[in-house]
Amino acid sequence: MELLYGLVFTEVATMILELADIRIQPGQQAAFEKAIEHGLNTVASKAKGFRGAKVNRCIETPERFVLQIFWDTLEDHTVGFRQSTLFTEWRAIVGPFFAAPPHVEHFELTYASN
Repeated sequence: MELLYGLVFTEVATMILELADIRIQPGQQAAFEKAIEHGLNTVASKAKGFRGAKVNRCIETPERFVLQIFWDTLEDHTVGFRQSTLFTEWRAIVGPFFAAPPHVEHFELTYASN
């Protein structure tokens, strides 16, 4: 077992990182932070293959957030979650804050420092 960014993985090499660049409506930062935490804890965390998440707010552009979700497989996100009722619930919680649709991409780990 390995510990990476506070998350435990049995095989780090197979982990998939979903990276979502989110822009929200101005002045909604505090409400969005509460909403995304709630959505992650009560909805996304129930999805098959969900291993953890992190949310960062941009210092220079306070309406910009980066969401990182760790999945077992790409399909756990793109099929299992995105095509489920959980995704509908997730979007109902965080979607009203979006200024534009988030830009989402997926990454494989190639290196991690200790």
